[in-house]
Amino acid sequence: MRANYRMQRLFVEADLAVSEPIQATAEQYNYLANVLRLGEADEVLLFNGRDGEWKASLHFPTRKRLSMTPQEQTRPQPALPDLVFLFAPLKVGRMDYLIQKAVEMGAGLLQPVITQHVQGKITSLERLQANAVEAAEQCGILAVPTVAAPLRLKDLLEVWDHQRRILFCDEDSATNNPVDALRAIKDTKIALLVGPEGGFSEDERGLLRALDFVTPIPLGPRILRADTAAVAALAVVQAMIGDWR
Repeated sequence: MRANYRMQRLFVEADLAVSEPIQATAEQYNYLANVLRLGEADEVLLFNGRDGEWKASLHFPTRKRLSMTPQEQTRPQPALPDLVFLFAPLKVGRMDYLIQKAVEMGAGLLQPVITQHVQGKITSLERLQANAVEAAEQCGILAVPTVAAPLRLKDLLEVWDHQRRILFCDEDSATNNPVDALRAIKDTKIALLVGPEGGFSEDERGLLRALDFVTPIPLGPRILRADTAAVAALAVVQAMIGDWR
């Protein structure tokens, strides 16, 4: 069932159940009452990543308080997509974009990976999670992926589940076309690894290529910025072996 884009959607932390009012946060109050100018008995859509999507009516018990009362479920809760997105942190503005696009493209878990040439750093997981929530609000997504704590590439590979194949974007691949490599993938569990602006080091590339659960894929004849590479790679993976089929 597709999302209703004519109504405002909000993410809430509280459980959602019929006729169980939820107190709006100060930010939600300001947005709904002062920015959107919604009033008594107007309706919004609520989701929490667990209980599906609910239509809720607004009630203003005082001038500074707003409660949102779920009336009916409009969409059931789907499972998280089974695509893990591994990425080297970027600078703040571009990392916000990266998180948002990964959520839109169907990532189910967002895992920052620290590589040798990484240029960005994780200063706030809460900020990144808020970007994931915002993308879900805007795009009608109900299953909100978690942004995990960062791991060094070597540490990640040491604890990796070998049943989940890692596709890593390799700018030194001998070919420009990822299609043949993706067609050869028979695994049902997939992760996509996108490196930093400086690319993977030779040691990292050698480490990845030596593992039997890792497959390098190219992304065409041009060197792409890391955030562009992420969107391009997510698109081709979803189209070839993901949930676009």
